[in-house]
Amino acid sequence: MSNKPVVVYGASGYTGRLVCEFLRQYNVPFTAAGRNEERLTESMSSHVPGIETADHEVVAVEHTVEALTELFRGSSVVLNTVGPFIKNGDVVVRAALAAGAHYTDTTGEQDWLIHCDEKYSADFAAANLLLSPGIAQMYTTGEIAAQIALETPGVDTLDIAVFWGGSPTIASTRTILVNAAGGAAYYLEQNQYVPFDPTQGLVPLVVPGQHELAQSLPWGGTSHPVWFKHDPRVANCKSQGGVFNAALMQNVPVIVADALEATKDMSPEERDATLDAVAAQVMNTMPPRENPRLNKSLDSVHASGPLAHVEVVIHGNNNYQQTGLLQAYAAYSLLQQPPLRVGLASGCQAFGHRVLEGVLRSFGFIAPPIVTVHQ
Repeated sequence: MSNKPVVVYGASGYTGRLVCEFLRQYNVPFTAAGRNEERLTESMSSHVPGIETADHEVVAVEHTVEALTELFRGSSVVLNTVGPFIKNGDVVVRAALAAGAHYTDTTGEQDWLIHCDEKYSADFAAANLLLSPGIAQMYTTGEIAAQIALETPGVDTLDIAVFWGGSPTIASTRTILVNAAGGAAYYLEQNQYVPFDPTQGLVPLVVPGQHELAQSLPWGGTSHPVWFKHDPRVANCKSQGGVFNAALMQNVPVIVADALEATKDMSPEERDATLDAVAAQVMNTMPPRENPRLNKSLDSVHASGPLAHVEVVIHGNNNYQQTGLLQAYAAYSLLQQPPLRVGLASGCQAFGHRVLEGVLRSFGFIAPPIVTVHQ
């Protein structure tokens, strides 16, 4: 059983270490948990600045419902960074529910969000617990922009673009391939899920602040259509994104297509092993700690309605650090007061979009949102 109020599961990974770093800054005691105690201990001592001042413990645990339930007992919040979540998440969610703990994770997987909505939301709500998969820069910062746009009456359609600079981590690369192999990606049209055309390929998008068109993909549909499906203000929501590096974006569809072709006749076990190998060829080392001059983020929303049009742009930096901060703040808040909503809820719905905007701005990760209302 954990002796701390917060458990970071997957603490030895790139994102998990950042979550621990910001929990330290919020003075929140935490358990750094994962499957390999030696790796956890080394990650805490070598990769979490100021860890000697943090109130924490390191615990190795098996990835089973029983073992995780026992670990989570005594804790109030579980922050999960172990993806791909559609593959690994059920065990952690079930354990958090059994232990009576709030659950958040860092997913960008639309199929996992829909799965959580359909399978677990009602049970978490009945237990007065928050189920919030997807508290991460991708796509919480974009949702902040969308929620600001929705402050204007008459808006019912969201056209969202999410771009970032830098390279994905090993885990993110693996998740991208799993998403691509997992099936349909959806957008929201008249409050119904509609699949993207799987043959559409790259789509050029106008990115605020640059002359060159950027190349985008639906990235599994993103989180936004799921969050806004339960928002009566929104009838339509489509989100796409990519990296600023155009050459890298040109390679993504090729890599994904090759992976799909290579695994189309495989069993799930064989496919997993093959996707692991492909992901390792694309990215087999952790990227360096982010540099705000290189690792930029941009979230742009065009929101419209029959007689309304609003544009909101948020410029930021250090995507993975934004994620670590958002996760840490979620725990910090949940230890002090109930969320705004229980059951399935996004970070904005659980804590307030203006609150999360303020958190990111206070740490210097985003500039003030640029809001243009067309009358």
